[in-house]
Amino acid sequence: MARVKYTDSDVDLVARMMRAEAEGEGKLGMLMVGNVIVNRLKANCLDFRDLRSISDVIFQIQGGNYSFEAVQKGNVFYNRARESERKLAKQTLDYWWEHPSKHALWYFNPYAPCPQTWYDQPFTGQYKQHCYYEPLPDTCEGAYRW
Repeated sequence: MARVKYTDSDVDLVARMMRAEAEGEGKLGMLMVGNVIVNRLKANCLDFRDLRSISDVIFQIQGGNYSFEAVQKGNVFYNRARESERKLAKQTLDYWWEHPSKHALWYFNPYAPCPQTWYDQPFTGQYKQHCYYEPLPDTCEGAYRW
């Protein structure tokens, strides 16, 4: 059973986002970005309340900007999904989740050492250039469900 409900167009969206945000970090880095997308959909808390679809997550606007830099700036997000990224996206949507993105709702590249918190959320780990942060369990139970 898949971790979240999705369509073929959702697979394309996740694949495009994974590539745009983490192509330089290889397959594992792209899987971690995909995992954060799935986690945001599942969480239903904090900044991610009432998101009902992959599209809602990808095109969410916070503070007047898209949540994901790749959507805002365009870069390769607006290119077609490649089959290799589609396979990774499907893997993430169906079953993949691992540390440090296992429960993460946020990631970013600080171009410096990872801060120990990100908007008061604890640092869970780093993979290559991206730092991952998960919510405190008492603030977002949904992020900790399979």
